[in-house]
Parts: sequence; C-alpha cells; structure tokens
Amino acid sequence: MNAIDQRAGADGLAYLSGFGNEFASEAIAGALPRGQNSPQHVPLGLYAEQFSATAFTVPRREARRTWLYRIMPSARHQRFQPIEQPLLAGPLAPPNPNRMRWDPIPIPENPTDFLEGLITIGANSEATAPAGVSIHVYVANRSMQRAFFDADGELLLVPQTGRLRLVTECGRLDVAPGEIAIVPRGMKFRVDLHDAQARGYVCENHGAALRLPDLGPIGSNGLANPRDFLAPQAWFEERAAPTELVQKFQGTLWSTMLDRSPFDVVAWHGNAVPCKYDLALFNTIGTVSFDHPDPSIFTVLTSPTAVAGVANVDFVIFPPRWMVAEHTFRPPWFHRNVMNECMGLVRGEYDAKAGGFLPGGMSLHSCMSAHGPDAASTERAIAADLAPQKIDNTLAFMFETSLVIRPSAYALAAPQWQKDYDQCWDGLKPTFSGQSR
Repeated sequence: MNAIDQRAGADGLAYLSGFGNEFASEAIAGALPRGQNSPQHVPLGLYAEQFSATAFTVPRREARRTWLYRIMPSARHQRFQPIEQPLLAGPLAPPNPNRMRWDPIPIPENPTDFLEGLITIGANSEATAPAGVSIHVYVANRSMQRAFFDADGELLLVPQTGRLRLVTECGRLDVAPGEIAIVPRGMKFRVDLHDAQARGYVCENHGAALRLPDLGPIGSNGLANPRDFLAPQAWFEERAAPTELVQKFQGTLWSTMLDRSPFDVVAWHGNAVPCKYDLALFNTIGTVSFDHPDPSIFTVLTSPTAVAGVANVDFVIFPPRWMVAEHTFRPPWFHRNVMNECMGLVRGEYDAKAGGFLPGGMSLHSCMSAHGPDAASTERAIAADLAPQKIDNTLAFMFETSLVIRPSAYALAAPQWQKDYDQCWDGLKPTFSGQSR
C-alpha cells in the first residue's frame, strides 16, 4: 500500500514521488497497522519502532519522523566500542582566510568501502554542535559488508563517478553521478557499488533538516520541483548472519555486531525518509535582459537558521543552461561576501575557471575572500560575442554556509592541495584608460 504516486526508475526499482511527504509503504500487504501507530499486536508479528529525526515538540511543519515495522527492534544490540577512522572528523586546522583548491582524491588501490574511504576536508563546527556542516569526500572500490548510521547529522551525497545503491531501513535507492541523495540523521544504510570504483562528495548537515527553498518573487514554480524527489518503497532482508553496525557519534566511530541484518523493516509510514533527486530536472532560472544574477537562484536545497535568509547551508548547482544577457560580463562577477563557499565539480568545466578545477576536485573561498573568474576566463568573457550561448556538458555545485569552514589537517597535508591556486588570477592586467567608452 502506497499513499503516494509510484514511479519506476531506470534502475528497475520503484519509488514514491515527492519531497517531505507523509509516505506509507509495505513490502508485504497488510503489514501496516490501520488506525494507530503502536497496536498491542502488530500485523505479521512485527515490532513497531518510531524513528525521530527531530525533537518531538517542534512545530508540525518541522517534524520529521517515521514509524518502522520491523522483524526485530533496533534496541536489540550489544555495547558499541570505539573504532579508528583517522581521516573522518580528524583534527581541524585553525581558521584560514586564504583561497584553497584541491585536485581529486585518487581511488585507493587497497580494498576500500564507502565508510573506510570517507575523508573530512573541512568543517565549520564541532560534531557536538547543533549547527554547521562537515564536508567530506568519499573514495571506494568495494561494496560495504556492514551498515552505518550518522548520529551527528543528515547526509547529502553528491556522486562524482560510479553508481551507488543505498540500502536503507526504508528501502533501496540507486544513485548515479548527476543525482544526489539525502539520508536522514540516524538512519541505517549501506553503500553497494554498481561499478568498480566510486568517488563523490558528502555534506554532513548538523543543523536544521534540508528543505526546498522558498521561491519568493519567482512564484509557485521553478528550481527543484517536489514531485521529482524519489523515496524508496519498503524492502527488507530477513537474514540471520553476523553484521557489523557502525555509528558516527560526536565525531568518532563506534561499532557493534548484530546477529542479523538491520534492514529488516517490512513496512513504514512517515516523512523522515531517504530520497534522491536527478539534478537534470532542476528548472534553472536566469536573466533574459542584463547582468549576472545572484547564485541564490540556483539553490536546490537549504538548511535555514533562526535568522531569516541566512543559511546554515545552501546546496547550489550550476547546471547546463542558456546565457543570453546583453552588454553583460556573463561569468560570475568578482565578489567578496559574508558567506563561505565550498565548490565541487561533477563533470565538465566550470564557466569561471579555464583550467585547474577538475571533476572530483574542490575549492574553498571563505568569508570576505576576494574571488571570481580566473584571468583566462575574464579575458575570454570581455572579448566574447554576446550571442545566445548554451553552457553545456557541465555540472558544478556549491555548499554555501554562513559559518567559516576550517580545513582539516588532512586537507592541508594532502598532495592534491594546489598551493599555487592564487596564480590563476596573476594574469589579470590593468585595462584602465581614464576615458569613458
């Protein structure tokens, strides 16, 4: 039984359509209780378990919770013991105002699953704080044989190469480069690889849950449409075999062994669910007259703060689009701003950088750090014939946050750190003539 429209994906899995909806799904007909959440006798002899990703008493519009009907409750486990993963949530360097950029982290030669290959690049708060983000990359060449959940934050996954299958308590999602996935805080999942290797980006959101931005003067349509977000249908494993369960808690990893699969949820209903979104479905908004607009019009998802319009984090994309502005410098203008920008590139070339910013790489521009197009892109844009132009075969994105991002010690020691990044602006020459045109 599904309360929402079903949609079959190209991967062969069936999905539920919508963002933030109250979904209901069952892998076996009749598994969901009718008329109440926790009856004395749950259908099929299942256990009822509430999964809450927000506090009980938040306003209804903010509440994220799902009722899970499972073969065994999550409470049946032994003590967690700390385990080492030094590259995840490792020590942060002091705040640094310099502009930074990194080449892609290479895929390891040794067998490495998603969790082993999760590397922290920076963060703007401790994992103990109820706000801020941590930014990671992942590199992997084998599927997980264990399960994981993050007690510290919600996860936004941005694959760059390699298709993933996310097996979650609510069901399965197949996610390819060009798509994103959201895993709620605390939800158990594992990452299976469809391809020989995978690399991508992860934004760990410690603040308010991600949601679609308000559209304001844009009106009722545009940007990401809620119906294009896809949630999984119920699916379960009834498997009695030892399974490691790892959690991230206050910045460290802890492990226990289960005697069964944790993916034993036969039915569920609620709105704290994983989902995926195809970024090609983003309805890009742009100028049809003059001047390059603010990047806020490219916002896919946002995590707000108590200050209106100031984001804990915005997820912004720069997808294929038409540029038609007249008598305008079309790339992003040179700028300094109070927000902090961490950019990544899924494919192609970013229109403000003529080289050096590679798919799988990252850049970091902190609060009031002066930046903009490099010298080659600037020269090309000033000389361009301003006919309508299609920017194609590209997909860049940005995690933009109101708090300063501190790079990790790993990021500053990595050979991929481009210490000569500042030189991309060295070619800018004075063109001042003292005469108006």
